[in-house]
Amino acid sequence: MPTNFTVVRVGDGRKSSWEDGDDSNVLREEDETTPGDGNPKENSPFINNIDNEKGSLYDGTNMALFEEEMDSNPMVSSLLSKLANYTNLTQGVREHEEADEEEGARKKTVKSPQMGTFMGVYLPCMQNILGVILFLRMTWIVGTAGILEAFSIVAMCCCCTMLTAISMSAIATNGVVPAGGSYYMISRSLGPEFGGAVGLCFYLGTTFAGSMYILGTIEILLTYIAPNAAIFKAAEKEHEAAAMLNNMRVYGTCCLALMAIVVFVGVKYVNKLALVFLACVILSILAIYAGVVKTIFEPPEFPVCLLGNRTLQNHNFDKCLKTEIVNNMTVTTELWDLFCDSPHLNATCNEYFTSNNVTVIQGIPGLTSGAISENMWSSYGPSEMLVEKKMESLEVSDTSEDMYLPYVVNDIATFFTLLVGIYFPSVTGIMAGSNRSGDLKDAQRSIPIGTILAIATTTTIYLSCVVMFGACIEGVVLRDKFGDSVKGNLVIGTLSWPSPWVIVIGSFFSCCGAGLQSLTGAPRLLQAIARDGIVPFLEVFGHGKANGEPTWALLLTAGICETGILIASLDDVAPILSMFFLMCYLFVNLACALQTLLRTPNWRPRFKYYHWALSFLGMSLCLALMFISSWNYALVAMVIATCIYKYIEYRGAEKEWGDGIRGLSLNAARYALIRLEESPPHTKNWRPQVLVLLKLDSELQVKHPRLLSFTTQLKAGRGLTIVGSVLEGTYLIKETEAKQAEQNIKKTMSTEKTKGFCHVVVSSNLRDGVSHLIQSAGLGGMKHNTVLMAWPSSLCEQYRNMLSVRETTAAHQALLVAKNVDNFPDQRLKEGTIDVWWVVHDGGMLMLLPFLLRQHKVWRKCKMRIFTVAQLDDNSIQMKKDLQMFLYHLRLDAEVEVVEMVRSLTDGNRWTSVYINIQSITDESRSSIRRKNRPVIQGSGTSNQAAQLEDESDREVQLSHDKDIVSHPAVNHSTDATPERVHMTWTKEKFISERTRNREPNANMPVRDIFNMKPPYSSFLACSNQSNVRRMHTAVKLNEVVVNKSQGAQLVLLNMPGPPKSCGGDENYMEFLEVLLEGLNRVLLVRGGGREVITIYS
Repeated sequence: MPTNFTVVRVGDGRKSSWEDGDDSNVLREEDETTPGDGNPKENSPFINNIDNEKGSLYDGTNMALFEEEMDSNPMVSSLLSKLANYTNLTQGVREHEEADEEEGARKKTVKSPQMGTFMGVYLPCMQNILGVILFLRMTWIVGTAGILEAFSIVAMCCCCTMLTAISMSAIATNGVVPAGGSYYMISRSLGPEFGGAVGLCFYLGTTFAGSMYILGTIEILLTYIAPNAAIFKAAEKEHEAAAMLNNMRVYGTCCLALMAIVVFVGVKYVNKLALVFLACVILSILAIYAGVVKTIFEPPEFPVCLLGNRTLQNHNFDKCLKTEIVNNMTVTTELWDLFCDSPHLNATCNEYFTSNNVTVIQGIPGLTSGAISENMWSSYGPSEMLVEKKMESLEVSDTSEDMYLPYVVNDIATFFTLLVGIYFPSVTGIMAGSNRSGDLKDAQRSIPIGTILAIATTTTIYLSCVVMFGACIEGVVLRDKFGDSVKGNLVIGTLSWPSPWVIVIGSFFSCCGAGLQSLTGAPRLLQAIARDGIVPFLEVFGHGKANGEPTWALLLTAGICETGILIASLDDVAPILSMFFLMCYLFVNLACALQTLLRTPNWRPRFKYYHWALSFLGMSLCLALMFISSWNYALVAMVIATCIYKYIEYRGAEKEWGDGIRGLSLNAARYALIRLEESPPHTKNWRPQVLVLLKLDSELQVKHPRLLSFTTQLKAGRGLTIVGSVLEGTYLIKETEAKQAEQNIKKTMSTEKTKGFCHVVVSSNLRDGVSHLIQSAGLGGMKHNTVLMAWPSSLCEQYRNMLSVRETTAAHQALLVAKNVDNFPDQRLKEGTIDVWWVVHDGGMLMLLPFLLRQHKVWRKCKMRIFTVAQLDDNSIQMKKDLQMFLYHLRLDAEVEVVEMVRSLTDGNRWTSVYINIQSITDESRSSIRRKNRPVIQGSGTSNQAAQLEDESDREVQLSHDKDIVSHPAVNHSTDATPERVHMTWTKEKFISERTRNREPNANMPVRDIFNMKPPYSSFLACSNQSNVRRMHTAVKLNEVVVNKSQGAQLVLLNMPGPPKSCGGDENYMEFLEVLLEGLNRVLLVRGGGREVITIYS
């Protein structure tokens, strides 16, 4: 859809009436112009650019309305100018000569890329696709698989590359593709994890491709050009294969070293020779087509000698005869000597040799000979199977000597899937154009057209070659991999015109050029991956020489390439690189399909002839070809890619590239949240979704980091975790501190290996902040159901803790309070127990939490013990049996013990004395807590002032509390004590202000801090001394029992008593808890959320 732009010129405002006003100084400042073309001076055309020279960020007075935004947002004229001059040409690598000629720090002018579609994409793709497999293995594949199956192999592989090219064209035209080619496209489309994994697989494929091309070069040299140059020579036929492999290793290593030196010296020479190598490929193909046409009129003479129906190696004899007449005498030939023990006519010969005659057939019968019908079907077989023509012969029973005779045999076992793996490398190389994107004048136009045309051309060549080879060449010659039946000539060379040497020399230089290209491209690909920083251990390979050449990457590439050369068999190396290339193509198709289906706003490719169905078809075809070629190699390649993916996920640098995987995650999360019901999950699926309330110190660091590690242990890596904290103040002022606190918390979460979300709230007071977190944390159905916090360390924190208890109770959420959390273990415990004190039923939280903790390695070896308290009228023995049966149904393994609580003091005076002793204990413990947890701060004055205010607040609470104790009748041993007198924490000033407020019922009462609000007068009558004393005495007795039984436990889980219904008993409630936990090291107070969380049903 075309879009029209209109540029409107705004008149100059310098002559306006503003010149007469007070703004003349502004006008004079704005009248200053910048040097150059008059455009604003900017370093970057994008938003949030920071320029030190802010006085020249805009020109003229017409844009004065947007003056305040010029610090971060550039003018449109400057933005368009920068984008119009953008170039994606890489400037990092220079030749030695260019580096030497550069004077000082002066930079050379970078030439804009000028390569078009033909030279920049089409010809490089042709050169990379047409290569060693076409010249060395294509005739063998046609003869072994037959014309029909070979045609299907070629069509299937070419369809895979064509579909991949369509997907690649869509990705390449979706914006500017910097130099980097396929790795850049995959990584920016699928993210750093997939990009790194596939990029390294593509690198390994390119490296092994270099090994394959070098092995092809040495095979042509030693088999067809200079067979006598072999270092290792076999005395017997059965040792020829091993000797050939050793020769390949020696010569291949020397060739690799020579090529690496050429690449190290300079890429310039490789690029200059590329056209020469390409010319060799084109001339070779033209020679093949010319030879095919010539066979119609005059087939070439390449006789093939058959013994019966068996093909003979035509190396050691000139005449295909058993005997011949010389001077009227019958004499034996050289062929006779190969099958008989002496040259005499009465010699003992091989039985099959004696029973069958020798015949001579034409190896190249011609296009019109009808050979196409004989070569239509496959001829698979095991290793060492004889290459036989379909004709009658006399078979013999003894075949034990066949392996020592000069028959043409299969060197490897052949089957359809093997041929697919060997052939597929011949269609790779489709990304040669995208790899040169930085050198193209118009990459978005050249890459699709050039790549698709190159694939179409090479597909036509391959398919036509299948038909031509099957129609022109005899079947036994096609199945002769090394041309032994035609005197060691290259089989495809026998078909060429004017001479077989055209193909031999052309294929030799073609393989050399392809090997150099692989050794040039692979190190640069590895350097690009290393410089992205996504794989930490590869960062050393991002460095190179002064001119940018990847020296270290070249060394690693040569080392990996040497492993392929040591394999020494082209047929074994080809399936390896097929796996890596197929995996790369698979993820290119996946990236295109994913971007299309997600409909991301930035997905706007100029190439319109794509569809997600084509991409999925290409992806499926790649996956099928991987397992068709070699299922074991496919699994190994997937394992390598998976290991790289997981390594980058856990150890690699985090990159945000706007990739499709992130978009897919967002869509999946949105879909799941919409489908997730707002109602609580079923009891079977309930697990703690934890909101962790953290306290920060004056430097915004986490005070209790072990609380996060305990959260990780509790979740065992699953469930939702929201880590929250509250800063007191206003957001506009505390914005920077809030972000800093969030970063500190995330860093601590990473250190403690806690996976979850972080949320820092800035509120006018801590009370509201905690309340907001408890109410609003989470999203949709993914909300927390459990609140975890540390035990309060001061009296003020105790009152804040009371708020959390009440808030979670009102929200029907579970509450976990960890005492001495800094002493909780973070290393594996070798032994110990987790003691559960089950006093009241809380929905099964006390049963479920130890089970979840024991799933983690820290608590795995700890045993679980459950204690329950029996009343006087309970049957302890029956209780123990019932509890054991209940645990059996819950499938929990634990030791059970029932504790009996005997009746204690009942006399009022004895209650009073106990209360006095308990009160003195709590006062002393409160003072020690305040002294122990007082921070030693030597920082800023603000922090010291905050600490002083907190101490004064605690002192005020303590003094008022002591005053109430003194005035309490029970403490003063007054005999006229009345039950209406209540132990409360009120100062005289608070009481007077409250009485004054009650006398003014119509006055507007402001919102007050809940920690300072006076409870209603009815609460004075609700609580009695006897009730408080009984509760305190219960806490003391229960504490004695728990300490006696569980003092040596690694962790104690205990029911958390509910808060008082009125606010009047808050302080007493905290005192009860302090006494209850006295003398225990690691304690987790648990309060259920009001629902069942564990069930006996399946």
